[in-house]
Amino acid sequence: MTPSATTPPPEGCIDTQVLDHVLLIGINRPAKRNGWTPRMFRELAEAYTRLDDDPALRVGVLHAMGDHFTAGLDLPSFSELMKRGEKAYPLGLVEPNDLGTPGYRRRTKPMVIAVKGICFTVGIELMLAADIVVAADDCRFSQLEVQRGIMATGGATLRMAERAGLGNAMLHLLTADEFDSAEALRLHFVQKVVRAGEELDAALAIAQRIAAQAPLAVVATRLNTLRAVEHGPLAAMAEFIETQQRLARSDDAAEGVRAFVERRPARFIGR
Repeated sequence: MTPSATTPPPEGCIDTQVLDHVLLIGINRPAKRNGWTPRMFRELAEAYTRLDDDPALRVGVLHAMGDHFTAGLDLPSFSELMKRGEKAYPLGLVEPNDLGTPGYRRRTKPMVIAVKGICFTVGIELMLAADIVVAADDCRFSQLEVQRGIMATGGATLRMAERAGLGNAMLHLLTADEFDSAEALRLHFVQKVVRAGEELDAALAIAQRIAAQAPLAVVATRLNTLRAVEHGPLAAMAEFIETQQRLARSDDAAEGVRAFVERRPARFIGR
C-alpha cells in the first residue's frame, strides 16, 4: 500500500492514518533520512497515546516515508535536552520506548513496525520496544551512540542482550558496526525479512490479523507475556486465574463460544 502523507515542516512530523482497527503511524522527514527531532518524538508519543485511548483502534503500525526508516537522532536538536536529562514529550503520554519511566504510561496495545533502508540508533530501540518487526532485505542497522560520545538510553542496553545474548549485544553496542537484515533476524531483533518495498504490506497484514482477534484477550496476552519477561514466570502465572476469569465473563468470550458452535468467524467488539 501507499500510505497518505503530508508535506512535512523542516523539523519533520508524524502522520497518522486509520485503516479499520489499525492506526498507521508514519515517520515523515524523508529529506533528512527521517532524523528525529523533539517535535517528531512528541507527536510519536501522542500517536501511541491515541492508539491506547481509542477503543476503536486495536493495533498500531509504525513505518516511515521515503527510502529509510531513520538515520537516528538529529543530535543538535536533542543536545540541550540530554544535558538537562529531559524527554522530548510531556508527562502523562505513552512512552514510545516503553521503558516504564515514572510519569509516563506504558503501551497496552500491540505495535508492529516496518523498517527499511537505514535504521540507526533510535530506530533499533523503537523496534526492540515494539512487539513484531518486519524488515526489508535492504536494511542497514547500527547502534552507534558510542561513536558520538553518548550511550544508548532508549532500551538497546536492556533489550539487545535479552534478545541476542550478552556477547552479541556487546559486539554491536561497543563497536558501532553496521549489520544487515539477516543478522538482525538471527539476533531476534526482527521477526520477518521481506523484499524491499513489501515491508509495509507485510506488517499491515500481521496487524490486521491481530486486529481480527478478541481485543481484550490480545491486550491481556501481550501484558502477561511482558510480565513474564520483565518479572519472571512466577509473577506472570500469578495473574492467570484472575485474568482468565475476567476474560471469560466478557461479551467477546461469549461471542467466541457462539462462533465456535456456529462454525463461523467471530465478530469481536472489545467488551
